[in-house]
Order: sequence, then C-alpha cells, then structure tokens
Amino acid sequence: MCNDHKLPKKEPKKDEKSVHDQEHATWSRRSFIQALGLVGGGSIMLGNAAVTASKPSPLSVALAESETDRILVIIRLKGGNDGLNTIVPVYDYATYANLRPTIRHQENDLINLNDDFAIPSYLDSMEELWGEGQMKVVHGVGYPQQNLSHFRSSEIWASGADTYFEPTGWWGRYYEHLYPDYLINPPEVPPAIQIGSIGNLIFDGQETNYAFSVANPEQLEDIAENGQLHDLMNLPECVYGDKLFFMRSNTNTTFTYASVINDAYTSSSNQAPYSNQQLSNQLKIVARMIKGNLGTKVYMVTLGSFDTHANQPDAHRTLLEDLGDTLKNFYTDLEAAGMQEKVLAMTISEFGRRPYENGSTGTDHGAASPVMLFGPGLNGSGFVGTHPDLTVWDNNDNLIPSTDFRSVYSSVLTNWFCLDPTVIDLIMLGQNHPVVDIGFNCDVLGNTDFSNVSTFIHAPVYRNDTVFIEMNMTTTAHVDVKLYDIMGKELGTLKNEILFPGQHAIDVRAGIKSRLSYGQYIYRIGMGGKFYSKSLIIK
Repeated sequence: MCNDHKLPKKEPKKDEKSVHDQEHATWSRRSFIQALGLVGGGSIMLGNAAVTASKPSPLSVALAESETDRILVIIRLKGGNDGLNTIVPVYDYATYANLRPTIRHQENDLINLNDDFAIPSYLDSMEELWGEGQMKVVHGVGYPQQNLSHFRSSEIWASGADTYFEPTGWWGRYYEHLYPDYLINPPEVPPAIQIGSIGNLIFDGQETNYAFSVANPEQLEDIAENGQLHDLMNLPECVYGDKLFFMRSNTNTTFTYASVINDAYTSSSNQAPYSNQQLSNQLKIVARMIKGNLGTKVYMVTLGSFDTHANQPDAHRTLLEDLGDTLKNFYTDLEAAGMQEKVLAMTISEFGRRPYENGSTGTDHGAASPVMLFGPGLNGSGFVGTHPDLTVWDNNDNLIPSTDFRSVYSSVLTNWFCLDPTVIDLIMLGQNHPVVDIGFNCDVLGNTDFSNVSTFIHAPVYRNDTVFIEMNMTTTAHVDVKLYDIMGKELGTLKNEILFPGQHAIDVRAGIKSRLSYGQYIYRIGMGGKFYSKSLIIK
C-alpha cells in the first residue's frame, strides 16, 4: 500500500537532557542514508574501466608485505563503557564502594583475576578466557582533556586526532596508502567489514570509506546467504514501488563484494552454541567469514548502548554477559577450524564513566576506561599499564588516563600486523606514540627506512567555478590522466606527457575538450605503472 508519511516536527528543549538527546538525534539524521545500506564496498562500480595491476610504491610495499594472515576484530562498546564495574579495582575496594554505594559489585559477587582486580561473577565465560591465557586488560586508556560528547570522542578514537577535526580514520589512512587506485581498481575482497557504528569514520579515507558497511547483522546475513541485499520482487505497484525498485537495485549493485562474502559464508558453518543476543548475532557471522577464508583483515562490530545514565546494574550486566559469552563461543568456533591463533579481538569505547554514581543508579560521561583484548595470540593473560588513582580526578571529576589509546593502536599495527614503525607514523598522523607490551610481537620489515617516503599528492581543487587536478611531482615521469563518468565510461585524456618535478595543475574542462554535465566524475592518474584515482565534481 502506497501512502505518504510526514514526520512531526519537534521543537528542541533547553535543558541538559535535551542537549544530550539532540546530539543523538543529529547523529541519526547524519546516518539515515547509510542506515539504508547505501555504503557498500566503498567503491563505485566502473563496469567499463580497465582493471590493471599496478607497480607498488615503496610505501605500499611496506604495507602489503607486512600483511600476515592475522585478523583484527574491533568490538565497539558504544556509549561509553563503565570500566570500574567491568574490571573492579579490589586493591582499593573501600574507595570504590564509597564512590558507588548503590551500583557497586559486592565483594562476594566478584571473581578475582589476581590479587588486585576482579570481574563480576556473571562473567564466568570471560573468566574461562582469562584462565586459558586469552585475555589482556590495558588500564586507564584515553587521551588528554577528554571530550565528553559521544560523537566527538568517537571521532577522536576513530581518527587519532584529539586537538583538531580529522576527516579520516586510522584504518582509512592505512587502506588509502595500500590501495591508491581503489575507486577504479579495488581489491578482490573487502579490506574491512563493519556492522553497525554507522557514521563512524574509522575506515574513512580522504576519498572513500574502505569498509563493506551494513547497519545490522540481518543485512549482512541476507547478503551472505543470497549474494544481494534487497529483494527486488514483492514491491508495490505504484510510483513509490518504482522508486524503491530503483534504489534497491542500485544498492545491490554498489555492494561489489556481495558474491565473495556469499562464497565465504556458504562454505563454512558455526560450531559453537551462540545465543540470539546483540553481539552474538554479529560475531557468529564474522566467524563464518573468517572460517570461509574471505581474506578480510579487519572487522568492526558494535555492542550498545553503554550510555548508562540510569538503572545501570541490570543494563550493564546484560551487555557484559553478551560480551563474555559471545567471545567464548567465538573462539570456540574458530578453534574448531584451527584458526583461533590468527584472530585478535579488541574492545574500544569512546570514554569511561565518572568514578562516582549519580542520583539515578547510573553513571555519567567519564574519561579513562580499560581496553580489553582477547585471543590465544596474546600468549597469556595479564594486565598492562597502571590503573588510574581512584582519588585523583581531572577538572570534570573524571579519572585521569594512564595509557593513550593511540599507543594501543600503534602496538596492534606494529606487533600484530607487523608494520614498520616509520610507516605507522604516517598512518598515525605523524605522532609517535610508544607501543605497550600487549603480549604478541613479530619481526618488522627488515632494516628498510620508510621515514623519508614521499607520498604522491594529488587532489581536485576548485577555483573561480573551475575544477583543477593538482599534482605534486617529486620526480620526472610520464603521466597519463584520464577522466571517467561514474558508470565507468572513459570520457577522454586530460594529460599525456612527461612532467617534471614541482606543482602541476590540469584544468578539467579545458583538458577534456568537450561539454561536461554537472555532477560527479572520476579521474585516474597513471604514472610509472602505478595508478591513483579520486572523484571530482563538475559544478
């Protein structure tokens, strides 16, 4: 049945709660299109564009050669996990209990991991992982001058930049260097898969998002089972149905990796008793992707909401039980295929909670919180770093971080994915964060020094209603620049000649020598067997 629907207009309130709610509403509007499933492989289908093997640059060699068969699963505890009620500091239980007279865990309801720290007794599955040497806890993770906005702090954790807005994510920058011609020549398998966390920029590069992203596990399961996202049958016979058919068919087309995901999923099965809880529904699909040898190196799943301003004990318990039980099943499932050693799971959360409870049996936005890592690749369970002092707070009454989250990232890149430290500096925005001993290590790339690698810089620049492609040539080279429409049709050559070192600008309209309609196009630069592509807008 075809009906027009209009959403009622709501006037914002002025109190503090409405500011918090408005932040969530704003994010929901920003995420609407993505939640429809319109964020496929991150690439544009270019049916007629040539797919050409490209000669790697020194930087892409450093990235590609570092790729082992290891996999990272990022578990986003969305909303700000209460670290003190997850990893309980029993070494100072009296202070902890005084700060939380209502929501504290009673001492007889705790499982001691060692003499100093414990977990709630309902996390018996997590205790099993600890006993098997598959759990590490990094204390007090955060960053200086914690931003208490969910979304700004999530951007900081995703981008690695805490003093300015950075539009790219740490994994987006990794893949941008690894696949400079991604728009036209994407890899055969999705570089990353993201479930939920719509709008999070962790996989964003300057030009595109490098994750195969779905709003929920049901979408991914449909793709995995059927090789497409949307049913094109059973649509209403009206204008609305016609439009829905158009949107769905285009959405299916953008999911360039649907078939390889389907192949991996159908070639494997789950061998663990997963529940029907939020995280469980996500990781049981991820397990099948991994066991089906999909080849994707990074997955991000989402569990939430941990924004426990009120009635925290029951809500937090439900979430943590899902986390512990699912992780136990996940590694049991991987072990059945002998793949458990290859997979590292890591929790992240935009911030912790205040050390003291509020008046609603909950906690408000905080700062430092533990990062937990799981898997037999950790080579034993243990604690990393120093726990924040429960009696020393910042100006917002929050615990002071003792470990920078970027040190955890650097440790994973260096010692799990075996990247050369000088390459990591490029990915981490030139910031040098010391690694922490998480328990795994590997040999980095020989003795090659990549600190002076100069990345080829190119971008569309808009001046006086004209778009130019600007390039910074570091060496003399023959350059071939072609323009494509978004369907992959080659429109012509913009430049085909030897260029010398220095800045060069190509006027797109003048170079193509034909009329261009308003809209989006893609240019591709070929140089020395290497290809680079970006999109531009003709206005």
